[in-house]
Amino acid sequence: MTTSDMIRELCEKKNISLAELARRIGQSPQNFNKKLKRGTVSFEEMMEIAKALNVKFEQAFVLPNGQKINGFKSV
Repeated sequence: MTTSDMIRELCEKKNISLAELARRIGQSPQNFNKKLKRGTVSFEEMMEIAKALNVKFEQAFVLPNGQKINGFKSV
């Protein structure tokens, strides 16, 4: 699943349009849609999305044995 797919699914589950999400994170809907199409949503933007939608976002590497090396987490 791509980052764009994850964002679209999150919006669907939270009953919010992509345009509204863009506005909540301080971007124009047109610019945000271009980023989704190119797959260039930054980690910082992912954190902003999590905050705007009141969800948790985690970044981690998962080793074959299931062990995680966690990066940043939203609070």
